[in-house]
Amino acid sequence: MALTILYVDDEADIREIASLSLGLDPGLTALTAASGPEAVARAKAGGIDLILMDVMMPGVDGPTTLATLRADAVTQAIPVAFVTARTQAHEVEHFRSLGAVGVIAKPFDPMTLAATVRRLHATAME
Repeated sequence: MALTILYVDDEADIREIASLSLGLDPGLTALTAASGPEAVARAKAGGIDLILMDVMMPGVDGPTTLATLRADAVTQAIPVAFVTARTQAHEVEHFRSLGAVGVIAKPFDPMTLAATVRRLHATAME
């Protein structure tokens, strides 16, 4: 089964690296969004299996975007994982308490991103 992943980050170069990394796995389709509001609009359009989202973005940050997704019946069930440099244990626990299914450390390893995404999705579906 092919999975569609939405990668959300305000930095274009990071979105490009993530898209290319995920594209190495023929079973993954990568879409990108440059902001929280754009991510919400893409998620509402349907077909997203997992969202990877930066925590710190200008305007609407990742946690606020996650709250918006969770408050909408159309998007509330889409698993979201944060991609962030904030990976101390108490920070990871905080992100999980907000409803994130996991946290990927930034900078991420482009060669293992697809496998990490598959694990996160499998865990979220349990």
